[in-house]
Amino acid sequence: MCNSLTFLPPFLFLIAAGGKTPPDHLKLVIVGPQWSGKSSAGNILGKDVFDVNENWDSSRTALFVDSPGWFYSHTLQDTNEMYKLEIENSLYMCPPGPHAVLLVIELETVVNTKYQRSVQDHMSLFGDDVWKYTIILFTRPDWLGVKTVEERIEWLVNKCENRYHVLNNQERNNREQVKVLLEKIEEMWAENDDPYYEVDQRRAAEMETLREDADKRAEKMKKIIERQSRVLKEIFKGELRK
Repeated sequence: MCNSLTFLPPFLFLIAAGGKTPPDHLKLVIVGPQWSGKSSAGNILGKDVFDVNENWDSSRTALFVDSPGWFYSHTLQDTNEMYKLEIENSLYMCPPGPHAVLLVIELETVVNTKYQRSVQDHMSLFGDDVWKYTIILFTRPDWLGVKTVEERIEWLVNKCENRYHVLNNQERNNREQVKVLLEKIEEMWAENDDPYYEVDQRRAAEMETLREDADKRAEKMKKIIERQSRVLKEIFKGELRK
C-alpha cells in the first residue's frame, strides 16, 4: 500500500552538513512482522508528517510504502512464495529505490528467539546492503530498560549501526517523536554514499513477470471455481425438483 504525502518539512542543519540537500521526494518503505504495530506506525507517520515543523516547504513530498507483514514466528521457508514475492516487491514500488527502510519491531516480542530468526530471514529478501538504509522502529517502549530485552536486541541494533527510534503508538498526538524520526532518516541519508537503496532492475523485471503469471493463474482458478459453483447449483436445483 502506498501513501503519497506533501509538505515534508526541511531539516536545514542537514542541508548545511556536507553540502547535501535532502531529497525533494522522500521515499520510505515500512516493513516488519504482523502485529508489530507496523500499520499503526504508518498511520501515525502519515497523519503527523505534515505537522512536525512550522516551516513548510510545499515543494517537498514523501511516499510511504507499507509492505505486507510476515507471520512473526515463521522462517523464510515457512512463508509461501507468493507472500515472499509481495514483501520483496515493496522495495520496487518506489523506483529507483527507497531512501530508507523502517523495520518495525515490537519490543515485547523480540525477546523470542523464533522472532529474531524470522526477522533475519525475511529481511534477507531485500539483500545484505539493505541494512545500510534501515532504521529500526521500536514499538511498546515500556519494555525499554529491561536488561534481557536490551541484550536480545543488541544484534539487531548493531545491524543498523545503532540507528533506531522508539515510537509510542499510544501517543498519537506526540508530533515530536515523528519529527525526531524524520531527522534520523535524513541524517542516515546524508551519511550514505548512495542517495537511495538501488534495487536490481533485472530482478524487478523478473518479479513483474512472476506477478503477471500469478495473476493469470489466479484468474484461471477463479473461473474454474465459478464454473464448479454453477454446476453444483444446477445439481442442487435438480435435486429439489425431485
